[in-house]
Amino acid sequence: MLDLLVIGAGLTGLFAAYTAARAGLHVRVIAHGAGATHWHAGTIDLLGYVENRDEAVANWTQALPELPPAHPYRLLGVDAIATALDAFQQFTVAAALPYVRPGTIMSLPAPSASEDESSQTRGQVEQIDNDNLGRNCQLISPVGAPRPVYLAPTAQQAGNLEDDRPLVIVGLEGMPEFYPALSAENLQKQGFYARTATLNLSPLLRRRDISPLQMARTLDKLDAQAQFTEMVADMAAPGERVGLPALLGMDAHTRLLTQLQEAVVDRGRDSAQHSDRRGTVLSVFEIPTLPPSVPGLRLDAALRIQLAGLGVRVEIGMEVCGFHATGRRIQWIETETGSRPLRHTARNYLLATGGILGGGIYADRCGRVKETVFDLPLTAPHARSHWLRPLFLDKRGHPIFQAGVSVNHHFRPLDQSGAPVYDNLWAAGSILAHTDPIRERSREGIAIATGYAAANGVIKSQ
Repeated sequence: MLDLLVIGAGLTGLFAAYTAARAGLHVRVIAHGAGATHWHAGTIDLLGYVENRDEAVANWTQALPELPPAHPYRLLGVDAIATALDAFQQFTVAAALPYVRPGTIMSLPAPSASEDESSQTRGQVEQIDNDNLGRNCQLISPVGAPRPVYLAPTAQQAGNLEDDRPLVIVGLEGMPEFYPALSAENLQKQGFYARTATLNLSPLLRRRDISPLQMARTLDKLDAQAQFTEMVADMAAPGERVGLPALLGMDAHTRLLTQLQEAVVDRGRDSAQHSDRRGTVLSVFEIPTLPPSVPGLRLDAALRIQLAGLGVRVEIGMEVCGFHATGRRIQWIETETGSRPLRHTARNYLLATGGILGGGIYADRCGRVKETVFDLPLTAPHARSHWLRPLFLDKRGHPIFQAGVSVNHHFRPLDQSGAPVYDNLWAAGSILAHTDPIRERSREGIAIATGYAAANGVIKSQ
C-alpha cells in the first residue's frame, strides 16, 4: 500500500512528494492537470508585497509579522521557511538546475559537448554570508518592471536591477510573446540605461513565427547553439548585460548560457570588470515571456526526473470524483475513467490542488464555494456580494481569493470547531486559507514551504 498519495502535480505536490520519497516513503502523485509551473516565471517569489505597503518587500523575514496570524507563513515561522528553501536549493543543485539568492557566487562550468558531463560540476554555489537571509532582489519582468524575487535560476541572475551595468534587451523576429521595446522603455523611465536589439532568426529557422517553447527546443541542438551564440555576441556592446527572452534551451540551457557568457566576454570584455559588488560574473540572462513558461517547464521537468529516480509515479488526467472515510480516516478516493471510477488507496493523503484558479475550490454564480475533493470546510465570504471589492485593482485584493482550507501548525485541515477533519489528511499550497499568493507574490514560496512542512508531517506520523 502507498504511504502517501499526493493530489495535485504543481510545485506544491511535486516538492512534497519529493520530500516524502527521499525519506523512504512509498509515494504517488495524481492530478487532473498540470500545475502552475507551466505559467509562472520559474523563480521562487517568497513574499513580494504586504497589505498597507506601497513599496515591495525588501526582506521577507522582517515583513512576516505584518501578515495575518493564520497566514501559512505565520504558522511556519522564519526557521521552518528557511529550512524548506534550503532543502529546495539542495534539490535544484542535485537536479542540475541550481537556484540561488542575492549574496551568492555562481560560477558556470566550461561548455561541454555533453550536458550530462557538465552536470557533474554545474550548480556549485558558494554562500558569501547569512546576512542576506530574507533579502529579495529585483529582477526584470516581461514588460520591464521590477519584480521582487527571493530565489532564481542561474539563467536569470544577471538581470538583478541592483546591478548598474547598462542593458541591451534582445528581441527575436517573429516572436510575439516578448516585447523588448516596451521593456527597454519602462527600464529607461526607472533610470536604467537600456537599449534594444533584434535578431533575425532566418539562419536558424524557416518559420515566420515561433513560440518560446519551440525556440527552446531548437536551441537544444548543438549547431543551433553555435549559430545563436555568434549572433548574440555580434550585437552585444562592451560593458552591457544581455537580456534575452527565456528560451535558452529546455534540456541544455546551462551549456548554452555558458557559451553565450564566454562569447560575450571574449568580444573585448575584461571578465574581472564585470564582477559586481555581489560577486556574480554573469552578464547574459533570461527574461520571462508570456506563457507557456520555459523556466517553469524546466523546473517541472527537473522535479519529475528526480521523482522518477525515486520510484514515484506522476499520473495526470486523474480527476477525483469521490472518496470514502471511516470515522476520521480516509480509506480511499476515486478518479474518473471511461467506464467505472478507479480507486486509489493509501495510508495518508496530501491535498495540493490549488485554490480557485487552480481548480481546488469551486465557486458558482449562486454564491456556493466548495473544496472539490473532500468537501472540506472553507473560509470564504458567506455572501457572493462580499467576494469582490468595488475597485478591480484594489491593492488589498479581493476576499474570495483568500478563501481556502484552514489548517493547524501541522497542516492538517480543520473543521469549524478547530479539530482536524481527518487524521490522515494534510493540505498545502494555494488551497490554504488566509493568503492571496498572487497578490502577495508568495505563490512559489508558499508551495515549497507548506509542501515541505506537510510532507514532514506525514513522515513523522509513520
